Order: sequence, then structure tokens, then C-alpha cells
Amino acid sequence: MSTIRLNRFRSVSTAELRLFGRNRSALFSALAIPLILAAAMSGAGVDESGVSAAAMAVTSLLGYVLLAAVYYNLVTTYVSRREELVLKRLRAGELSDNEILTGIATPMVVVALAQMVVFVVAGAFLFGLPVPVNVFLLVAGALGGVIVFVLLAAMSTGFTRTTESAQVTTLPVMLACLIGSMIYSALDDAPAVVVAVLRALPLTPVVDLMRLGWLGTTGEAAPADFTGVLNEALVPAAILVAWIVIGVLAVRRRFRWEPRR
Repeated sequence: MSTIRLNRFRSVSTAELRLFGRNRSALFSALAIPLILAAAMSGAGVDESGVSAAAMAVTSLLGYVLLAAVYYNLVTTYVSRREELVLKRLRAGELSDNEILTGIATPMVVVALAQMVVFVVAGAFLFGLPVPVNVFLLVAGALGGVIVFVLLAAMSTGFTRTTESAQVTTLPVMLACLIGSMIYSALDDAPAVVVAVLRALPLTPVVDLMRLGWLGTTGEAAPADFTGVLNEALVPAAILVAWIVIGVLAVRRRFRWEPRR
């Protein structure tokens, strides 16, 4: 894929953002659901490590945003543009592959980042969660997660023929991430191989980095300070980078720009 030229990227992303903005129901659900879910957690308590259950739940919801707002929405959008031959027409012009794919992804990324901000603010005001221990790690986890799930969405279009079938083809990824990535740290007695597999899921390192950056812990140990979380962040950061590399290579080789004949 070639580099991104700002003017061309802006033209694609602006057009996609206008189309997304016309869907009022999608906008409402994207911006209102985070507040509703956050309010529903107001009764959460504190576990033995001193980290509140609300804190763990809110950071889990940051990961859920990537699945719902970025991954699923973007799979349906890419497939829709492909089947309508929009991708083919865009690629026939002066736009590069990077400009097309990232431009189309922009609305979903903007919504996801907006939702994350809502969760962080809601967490601070509703549950009294602390100021992030390492804000750079928190941001790195969020941005790295965005990149991973944009790439996964592009990869998933390879076996998604229609927008309707996306409900089925995206289900394994969403279930694996929602169940596996959220519960692996609580599986104290699980075999090491099971924990290792769950830790390698694409959402797990993202949630781990965001928890370390915000709370100073993934829930397995007492919270650490600004520098203390860096050692704990090495493994999830390496897993996240590996997923990005895999995603880039897979999209370059397997992404379909035209409908199957």
C-alpha cells in the first residue's frame, strides 16, 4: 500500500462522515449507549485487590467500543462499498489503497474515540475512578486497538459476501474477544495454555494496556505507578504489534476490491 496524501484522504473521509452522519439512529446508539451502560454500573463494588469492579467494567467497555463501533460497522461498510463497486471506482482514480481504506474507516474511528472519551469522563464522575496512572499507555492502547480492529475488519471482508452475512461472519471474532479477552485474567486455576491463548486474542492486549495506563493494573496485582506499569506493558504491547503486522500483511495480500464473480 502506498502512503497517504492528506487532501485525498480528507475527501474520502469527509464523504463517508457525511453518509454516516445522516444515519441518526446509528449516531444515537453510538453516543447514547456508552452513557446508558456506564450508568448501569453505578452499584459495582470493590474487589480484594482494591480495584473497583466498576473500574474493571469501564475499561472492558473501552474494548467493547472497538468491537461494535469499529470492527462490526467497518466490516459492513467495506463490504457494502465493495458490492456497490465503489471501491473499484475509487481505486481506478488517483487515490491510493491506504487513502481509500483509511478514509472509509474515519467515521467509525471518530465515533469509537468519542465513545472512549465518554467512558473515561463517566468513569471519573460516576465512579470516582482515579486520574490515569500513565496516560501515554492508555492512549497507546486505544490507538493500537483502533489500528488492529480496522485491519481485522478489512481482513474479515474476504469471507463476507454481503452486508447481511456480516452478522454471521463477524460473530466468532466478537464472541472470542468479548468472552475470552474479558475473563482471562480471572481464570486463576485455568491451564497455562488456555490463559496464553486468551491473552493472545486481539482485544486482550488492548484492554490490558488501557487498564495499565488508567488503573496501573490488569486486575491481577496491586496498582503500580507511572514507571512501574511499563514492565507489565511489554508483553501486551508485543502482542499488539504482532497483530498489526499480521493485519497489514493479510490486507495487502487478501483484501478484495471487487465482488466475487
